[in-house]
This record gives sequence, structure tokens and C-alpha cells, in this order.
Amino acid sequence: MQHRSGRGWTMAGTTPHEPAISGRRARAGHAEPPDDAVPIAELRDEATGCRRCPLWRNATQTVFGEGPEDAEVIFVGEQPGDQEDRAGKPFVGPAGRMFDATLEDADVDRRKIYVTNAVKHFKFEPRGKRRIHSKPNAGEVQACRWWLDKEIGRIEPRLAVALGSTAAQSLLGKAVPVLKRRGEVIERDDGLRVFITIHPSLILRIREPEDKDAERERFLNDMRKVKRLMAE
Repeated sequence: MQHRSGRGWTMAGTTPHEPAISGRRARAGHAEPPDDAVPIAELRDEATGCRRCPLWRNATQTVFGEGPEDAEVIFVGEQPGDQEDRAGKPFVGPAGRMFDATLEDADVDRRKIYVTNAVKHFKFEPRGKRRIHSKPNAGEVQACRWWLDKEIGRIEPRLAVALGSTAAQSLLGKAVPVLKRRGEVIERDDGLRVFITIHPSLILRIREPEDKDAERERFLNDMRKVKRLMAE
């Protein structure tokens, strides 16, 4: 695997409370990530104390990304759900199981990919004993882009897969009409290719069995495209 180099990312004097800033910013509008030699395990430990937005107050814990540090592709979702918040692992709830099953059908080995979320804390509204998912706002997404940039800086993937609109916004720094641009590859100014698709939770929200099956087939076709892009 070939790695991009010469990005000039620095970490001097930064903490989880403030973004790393160097003499030049990424042209995609992201704060400059720190030294990409920092291991993912160290970044994960650092993120446990993140206070960059208020979401940490009600969440059980920070849910950082998982996967090999030399992964060629990074999948980015929206945020952890209820089960992810309790387990401390990304994509282990119903949407995660749908994701895993579709990857398997597309012959994509999850053990070889890195999986994370645009926002690392669970945002929810309490309803009785249940915790109902609430979409992160632009400020929360912006605050957490610092961590996503760190993950990308360490892994240096050849491809990023945006699972839904929040992930696309975080990766590209702007709102993206996911259903209109689904299946497209958008190249960032830093050279990272971003593949646009839906979040698997969309499939779970469809009530009609035929419509659900059709959407699942479209998502499977998207994952097959990702498989081909990984092979390029």
C-alpha cells in the first residue's frame, strides 16, 4: 500500500479541548490533524476525555473507530447508537448487523477495514426507559471532525466511504445530497476519494418488505462498487 506524505500535520501543544492548527489548513476546510505517527490506540485513549462539544455529558462513553491502522478504506457513519454507546464499539447494533451482513455478501472483509463515526458520542432524547436517536447538528459535527481527521491522518486510507449525509458532510466539509449523488466518488483536495452511499439504518426504517429488499439490494451494489474501488 502506498501512503501519501508531505502533509505537514503537527500536534505541538494540543489537547482534546482544542484543534491542532499549523501554518496551513487542509483545503477541504478541516483543522490540521496532528502527527500521523500517533497510534490509533493512543488517539482512542485521548478521545475518552474529549469535551469539544456537550454530547459527552449524557453519553455513556466515547465510541472511537476500530480496525487496522493500515486499512485501505475507512467507513464513516453518523454517530454511535444505543447499543454502541453501551458497548463502546462502532456498528454493533441493528444497523451494524445489517452493515456486516451486506459486507459479507459483497465479499468485503470487515477485519481489513476501519470503521468509525463522524460523531463519537451518542446523541439522544429520553422517552421513558428508551433513548431515541437524535441527529447531530452542524456544530457537533464540526467539533468532532478533528477526531475524524486524526483517524484519517494516521491510517492514510486510499478510500473513504460516507455512510449517509452526516458522514458526507464531515468528510467533505459541506452538505451533500446523498440520494442524488449516491454511488459517486468525490475527490477531496488532499487526494482522498470519498464514496457516497446511504447509512444502513435507512434500510431498517423501511416498512414494506419489498421496498426494504430493494433498498438492501441497492446498498449491496454500492458495497460491491466499494470492493472494486479497493481493488484498483
